Amino acid sequence: MSVRNGLLRRLSDLRRARWPLASPVGRMRLMLIAIAVVFSMCAGRALQVQAFDAQAYAAEAADQMQQSQVLPALRGEITDRYGDVLAYTEQTVNVIADPKAIATNGKMNLQPMTESDKAIAATAPQKIADLLAKYLGGAAADYLPKLTNDKISYKVIAKQVPAETFQELQTDMKAAGLLGLSRVTAPTRRYPNGTLAANLLGWVNEQGDAAGGLELSLEKLLHGTDGKEVYDSSPNGKIPLGDNVLVPAQNGHNFSLTIDSAMQLMAEQRLEKALANTGAEAGAVIVMDPRTGELLAMANGPSFDSNDPGEGDIENMGNRAAMNAYEPGSVQKVLTFAALLDSGTTTADTKVKVPGFIKQDQFTITDWWNHGTITLRARGVFAKSSNVGTITLAREMSKEQLHDYYTSFGLGQRTNIGIGGEATGYLPKATMADYTRDGISFGTSLSVTALQNAAAVASVVNGGVYHAPTVIATMDGQPYTATNQDTTARRVISEEASEQVRSLMEQQALNQTSSAFTINGYRIGTKTGTARQVSADCKCYRGESVVSTIGVAPIDDPQVLVYAVVWNPQYKGASGAAVAAPIMHDVLALALPRYAVAPSTTKGVKLPLR
Repeated sequence: MSVRNGLLRRLSDLRRARWPLASPVGRMRLMLIAIAVVFSMCAGRALQVQAFDAQAYAAEAADQMQQSQVLPALRGEITDRYGDVLAYTEQTVNVIADPKAIATNGKMNLQPMTESDKAIAATAPQKIADLLAKYLGGAAADYLPKLTNDKISYKVIAKQVPAETFQELQTDMKAAGLLGLSRVTAPTRRYPNGTLAANLLGWVNEQGDAAGGLELSLEKLLHGTDGKEVYDSSPNGKIPLGDNVLVPAQNGHNFSLTIDSAMQLMAEQRLEKALANTGAEAGAVIVMDPRTGELLAMANGPSFDSNDPGEGDIENMGNRAAMNAYEPGSVQKVLTFAALLDSGTTTADTKVKVPGFIKQDQFTITDWWNHGTITLRARGVFAKSSNVGTITLAREMSKEQLHDYYTSFGLGQRTNIGIGGEATGYLPKATMADYTRDGISFGTSLSVTALQNAAAVASVVNGGVYHAPTVIATMDGQPYTATNQDTTARRVISEEASEQVRSLMEQQALNQTSSAFTINGYRIGTKTGTARQVSADCKCYRGESVVSTIGVAPIDDPQVLVYAVVWNPQYKGASGAAVAAPIMHDVLALALPRYAVAPSTTKGVKLPLR
């Protein structure tokens, strides 16, 4: 009990006791010490930023202000032989909107908006939309949704806008006190003639990458070297007096072609008409100066528009004239007879016993007309296009010698004209089987491209000199030679043999009944070809047909060569004479006066065929 009473008394004493108040001077001292510590920390941080780490922090701040922009090099132009532009690059831009900047009148939530800012921002989207409609077309209402989403700072408004148009738009924006639009340089490749020579030129995609034709094969030279600009910027755009580093772009090289765009158009239109009339799968027409190997036209059909490759059919976007290999049919006889005549194996008047057929391994070879054993001069074998007679004559030459002639004419090898994807064709080795030699002599068992065959025939009708075909004339005004192409002229047959081949070709034209083999005022030489491709089903010659005709004029001094090839015409009796010869005729008839080729002064005379 006494213990309990003692504790109670102690608690009562504690309640009555008073604690002494702290001294005012002490409290003030503690407060000053706390303030001093805080200021010391701030001063230390300032010293660190401004003295010890000043460079690093300045660099970091500068990096946050700096923007960089690629300055695309201007792609080189491509023109035809007369300077008409086939491909050029237009300075265009992509128009970019910054909806967040528009909604904050450039404050970007980094600074409070004034009443004036709010008033401008409230009407800015509509005003900007009106200006966009004015300069870019369309309705203002279509642009508003892209301008009013203030959650984003980057929205593409339009692509491929001419730079001049954007400059006018920006001028009106500044005059109205508006901001929020910028540009990204995005040059656009233009092809002013649309589909003209599209398969030769190729195209450039939206990203500026070449994707076909000469555009692709000359990419490194056409593209140039991009430049770069680094500049200081703020939410309101480039800072006029800020740091600015500019590395100029080096523009691409300009190229001129040997192509004549007017001749190209004529060839393409005539080919298009033939494809429509015959239901053929495709075709190609080559117009060449046989004296130099220069291509005046290289038409392909069907084609596409290089300005809009996305709408093209991929099967029609290559260059069939250089990329598609096929069996040439009887046009091959021009080369076979060139070898026979130049080697002295035969003459035009050599008489040949021609049986009704020849057994060739498991195959039986016949002529296009039924006959028993007949006698024809070599001239008649050519003019009447006798397969059996050609085999009979070719068997008089060794396979090695015949192979050497074909090789000298350029068969079995790329021309290296500078067109990507060029095919090599196929020429069997000199050790070929006898039946292969027989087939090659009249145009089977080997394959060629239209470009190869045109160059080969040109070499045997121009006096006997092979000139590598060319389509690129100059780079920046200086003569240009395609990579890996040997442009050294070489003699392949004698002038006398060349004259004899031309005579045979003239006899072939004179002994035709179709008007496709005559051109008023000019003596011409021709050779037709009709071949069946090997069918994948039966491994035999029952596949799709390829028909062709080659023509040269004037026959005594050929200055223009036209070669027309048509794949798989869809009607009974389709042949080189019926389908391809009219194309050759019409194009050659247009080309001769266009190039001021003087008419022949004499008329052609039929010579004995039997």
